[in-house]
Amino acid sequence: MTGITSLRELLTRNLRQSGIYIAFVLIVGLFTILTGGVLLSPGNITNLVLQYSYILILAIGMVIVIIGGHIDLSVGSVVALTGAVSAVLVIQNGMPWWVGVLAALGTGLLVGVWQGFWVAYVGIPAFIVTLAGMLIFRGLTLQVLHNISLSPFPGQYQRIASGFLNGLLGGQGVDIFTLLIAAIAVVGYAVNSFRHRQARLRYKQPVEAMPLFILKVVAIAIVVMLFAYQLARSRGLPIVLILLAVLILAYSLVTTKSVFGRHVYAIGGNLSAAMLSGVKVRKVNFWIFVNMGLLSSVAGIVYSSRSNGAQPAAGNMFELDAIAAAFIGGAAVTGGVGTVVGAMVGGLIMAVMSNGMQLMGIEQSVQAVVRGLVLLLAVAFDVYNKRRAGTR
Repeated sequence: MTGITSLRELLTRNLRQSGIYIAFVLIVGLFTILTGGVLLSPGNITNLVLQYSYILILAIGMVIVIIGGHIDLSVGSVVALTGAVSAVLVIQNGMPWWVGVLAALGTGLLVGVWQGFWVAYVGIPAFIVTLAGMLIFRGLTLQVLHNISLSPFPGQYQRIASGFLNGLLGGQGVDIFTLLIAAIAVVGYAVNSFRHRQARLRYKQPVEAMPLFILKVVAIAIVVMLFAYQLARSRGLPIVLILLAVLILAYSLVTTKSVFGRHVYAIGGNLSAAMLSGVKVRKVNFWIFVNMGLLSSVAGIVYSSRSNGAQPAAGNMFELDAIAAAFIGGAAVTGGVGTVVGAMVGGLIMAVMSNGMQLMGIEQSVQAVVRGLVLLLAVAFDVYNKRRAGTR
């Protein structure tokens, strides 16, 4: 039974990751009490999914950028630009909704190619390239929209961010289809976790004891099913949640199972060692930013669908929310560390805090101060962990 860990060892083995989950639970519990339970009401949980989905989409791409040792300050402007392109084609020129979607995705890819070229092949630091991009793409947004807002989108386009799958299998006040999808997800998670545990045991790597493993799976299953139950009691399964789940699963596999993902971690962890090991650093860095441009366009589509239009000021400060989600979720400032799931938890922490403070009627200025302090503490915690590791 070598390699079996206790509960204490399980929590302290990776404090940066286990700590974020504990913090998330505590924050949810705190704001649930402070809002008198409104935070976890069916309607509010649905609104949380709809209102913050585009930030979570941006956080997926941002955490990969940060793992690679870069930063992207332009994503908010790219969200605005891609939404503007879609709006001009669909609203102003009367084209089908899917033409707007494809045009937005194409615009995001072009943005990624543009920034990836300057970072990877010219060698300009990503901070400078994306700072310039923030200004360039905001200016292009104003030109595309001619400084005016466009609305509304047709119903099919609006369904991307505001549509629901409800009543497909019936249910008296509780959508059965939503519960079924959640149950399938729980079973898939349990099977995958068990297979991962067995693989680690075969290589004599430390794993949690079986009672702790079962407790963890059961706890996650309860949380997921309660979440799904609240959605089922409201309006059913949001279409944008399906999109987000697919992206999380796909990018979790990319970062942990693919050669590209391993190379991103290698570049962010030790650039010199990665180059000496034969990693094609320029190529990897190029595709990091192409991917960020693509995900920014997806977020732009979701945001314009949610707001039912395009505005010159759309996406303002989104880059800071995405960066905060990645750092709060455990990404390291120096690169080489971070996970997609951690970024999602970090994004949810920001979402719960913002939503909870809004429900409490706290002023926007105070909300900004609180969110800034949380980000500062998260980065300070990262620095503390590095210093502690260096003294061992």
